[in-house]
Amino acid sequence: MEHIVRILAINNVTHNVKQFIIEKPDGFTFTPGQATELSINQPDWENEKNPFTFTCLTDAHYLEFTIKIYTDHKGVTNHLGELKVGDELILREAWGAIEYKGPGYFIAGGAGITPFIAILRQLHKDGELSGNALFFSNKTDDDIILADELKTMLGDNAHFTTTQQQGGNNDHRRIDAEFLKTEITDFNKHFYVCGPDPMVNEIIETLAKLGANADFIVFEK
Repeated sequence: MEHIVRILAINNVTHNVKQFIIEKPDGFTFTPGQATELSINQPDWENEKNPFTFTCLTDAHYLEFTIKIYTDHKGVTNHLGELKVGDELILREAWGAIEYKGPGYFIAGGAGITPFIAILRQLHKDGELSGNALFFSNKTDDDIILADELKTMLGDNAHFTTTQQQGGNNDHRRIDAEFLKTEITDFNKHFYVCGPDPMVNEIIETLAKLGANADFIVFEK
């Protein structure tokens, strides 16, 4: 089913990430971590379907998406970055394999944090964040999406790595085998992985070699 919904607000999150608040159709539901396919309701754009993750709480009276805008080519996100409040999107049903299954480690690269935002916000609201940790890799401090909120929710269990920046307060290591061997204390817990495909594939392969249970690794297949 498709729904035509208006954009209610647009907020800047980082230098190239925007938050879109849109209308929520009556009865629309999703599970934290799920995504949908959005299109821009304009000629030549209505059939361009791109997947985006819900980042709001499930009981919010609106829907929220936190989207990285790529201006290096004239694609959907570039055009999304040009939209204004009142413009319309085409919303479709929720789908996705990423959902919370129990305490563990969230491993994200760049915009791969987005499926985890709604999960972590829901756990925070429910007082159930204990036992979870986040490892979030970005190029620089300026690229970290919702850094302050993540730190507020997770405290010392929010770990940021910035791989293309010297100085600052964050780690600069890649999230690779050496990193995981050093930082993971319990490979029997759940692992939630999202980011660029090469990163996800490498981490899943590495976790398996380090003894993680394949059934406990959650990612978008």
